[in-house]
Amino acid sequence: MPVGKSESHKQSRARPYIKLITLLVLPVILAVILPRLNLIFNHLARHSSKTTITTMTSNIYARELEVAQLAVQRASILTKRVFHEKAKGTVSKDDKSPVTIGDFGAQALIIAALKANFPQDAIVAEEEAAQLREDAQLREQIWQLVRETKLDDVQAEGLLGGGIKDVDEMLEVLDRGRSEGGRVGRVWTIDPIDGTKGFLRGGQYAVALALLEDGDVKVGVLGCPNLPVDDSAPLTADIGANQTDDEGRGVIFSAVIGLGATSRPLRTGALAEGTRISMKPTTEMKNASFCESVEAGHSNQSEAAQIAQKLGITNPSVRMDSQAKYGSIARGAGDIYLRLPTSKTYQEKIWDHAAGDLIVREAGGQVTDTRGQRLDFGVGRTLATNSGVIAAPAAVHSQVLEAVQEVLGLK
Repeated sequence: MPVGKSESHKQSRARPYIKLITLLVLPVILAVILPRLNLIFNHLARHSSKTTITTMTSNIYARELEVAQLAVQRASILTKRVFHEKAKGTVSKDDKSPVTIGDFGAQALIIAALKANFPQDAIVAEEEAAQLREDAQLREQIWQLVRETKLDDVQAEGLLGGGIKDVDEMLEVLDRGRSEGGRVGRVWTIDPIDGTKGFLRGGQYAVALALLEDGDVKVGVLGCPNLPVDDSAPLTADIGANQTDDEGRGVIFSAVIGLGATSRPLRTGALAEGTRISMKPTTEMKNASFCESVEAGHSNQSEAAQIAQKLGITNPSVRMDSQAKYGSIARGAGDIYLRLPTSKTYQEKIWDHAAGDLIVREAGGQVTDTRGQRLDFGVGRTLATNSGVIAAPAAVHSQVLEAVQEVLGLK
C-alpha cells in the first residue's frame, strides 16, 4: 500500500476515537475553564468600571477645589494683615472696625476668583457694597488692601484671574453675593471672617468657602490662620484667645465629596502639600472632648454640660469661635462639636456650616441637627429646617444624639 494511502487510512480509523475523546473531555474542560474565564472577565469589567468612576470623581471638582483653596489662602493673608495692622486692641465691631474691613476685603478677593473661573455660578455671601458706596474713606481703605494682597506665586495668582482692576470693579464684585441660594444649580457660600470676636481677640476664626450643587455640599475649604499646623496638636483651654499666627500656625482644611478631607499649612504662595485627615476613633466617652462656642448666645452651654455629664465625658469643654471647631474635630484634635439652640426662632446661616459640614463628614464623621436630620443647605440662605448642630465620629454619633435629645426633651 502506498505511504500516502496508509497514513490516510490510519487517520480515518482514528477519527471516531478523537470524536469520542472530544465528546467526553470537552464538557469537562468547559465546566472547569469557562467559570474561571467568566470570573476573570467580570473582575476586569468591575475593575475597569471602578477605575473610570474613581477617575471621574477625582477630577470632576479638581478645578473648583484648587481655585477655592487658593482663594481662601489669599483672603486669609488679607485678614492676617488687617489683624496685625488694625485689630490689636479692638474689642467691638462697628461700621469701620477691622472686622468690617477684613470682611469686605476677603469677600471681594474670593468672589473675584470665583467670577474669573466660574462666571455662571451663583454666590451667597454676607456683605454687599451699599455701605462702601456711601463711605469714600472706608471704600478706599479696603480697596488699598485688596489691591495689595496677592499670592507670592505668579502661577497661583494667575489661576485666580489676576485680581480686581479698580474700585468700581471691587464694588461690582461685592454685590455678586446676593443670591438667595436654593436647591437648583451651583451656588458658592462665603463667610469671609467667620468668628468675629475670635478674630478681634487673636483667637480662632475662619475664612470659609463651599460649593453647593443642587443643595448638596460638594467642595468645602476653611482657612484657619490661628490653628496649629500640626494635626496631632491637642486642643487646649486657651485656644480661643491670644493665639495669633505665630510660627507653626495657619492651616487650610478642605474636602471634596467622596474623596476625603485634607489639611495643609497656610502659605503666602502656591499651595503646600496636603495631608489626609480623619476623626479620632472614640471608644470610651469618658476620654472624649467636645468643642462649643465661646459666646453663650451662640450655643446653650449649660445644656452642653448636662449632655457631657450624661455621656460620662470628664474633660472640660474647649470653647472656640468659628468653623475652626469643625476642622479641629475632623483631624482628631477634638471629638464632638455641639451647637445647641438658644432660641426657637433663630436660623443658622448656611455659610457658617457648609464647609465644615463636608470636611467632618469626609473625615469619617456625621453631622446632623438635634433631631437627627442632615443639615439642609438647599432651603435658601439659612438652615431654616434645622435646629442646632451635632458633629461627632460616625460610630458614636447616635449615642451623642440620644443624650442631646434626652437633655433637650426631644425624645
